[in-house]
Amino acid sequence: MATMTNAEVDCRLTDLEIKVSFTEDALDRLNEVVVRQQRQIDLLTRELLYLRERRVSEVTPEVLSPRDELPPHY
Repeated sequence: MATMTNAEVDCRLTDLEIKVSFTEDALDRLNEVVVRQQRQIDLLTRELLYLRERRVSEVTPEVLSPRDELPPHY
């Protein structure tokens, strides 16, 4: 088994520290994207619920009556 010199160990540690630093940075950026996407999902969900409620409130029972619908041959 080959033994490493202090300089080699220092070099490897420096390389690992650099890789960890880049990994942490990438993780932070990905986390920001996930947070932004979740905010967009929440907003779109609220908008969808609002539109559904608005649609239901605009439709009156008379409109839903079968007597108001035209037969298929018209």
